[in-house]
Amino acid sequence: MRQMQEPSFLILTALAAGPQHGYGVIADVERVSGGQVRLRAGTLYAAIDRLLSEGLIAEDREEIVEGRLRRYYRLTGDGAARLAAEAERMHRHATAAVARLRVAGQGGAA
Repeated sequence: MRQMQEPSFLILTALAAGPQHGYGVIADVERVSGGQVRLRAGTLYAAIDRLLSEGLIAEDREEIVEGRLRRYYRLTGDGAARLAAEAERMHRHATAAVARLRVAGQGGAA
């Protein structure tokens, strides 16, 4: 399994809280990342197309708001499993880095 790109990881993380439309995902990613990641619409929708084709997310519903179509997306079971696996992989790597920094006397909080 290839490593997931950060935008895809954060989009799946946002959708783990429940179905959202594109702008909601952009805002949630910014919130979840502490303001460090600001997705542009082009990046978001390219990632959404890829995640849809991989079966990690699915269209949930559509609604019209102020004359504009809002399409909502949701995490699939496969998407939740992939997100969990990727989070575990990242956690293992971070734990190893912190342990080595401590051994080297260079600090690092757990």
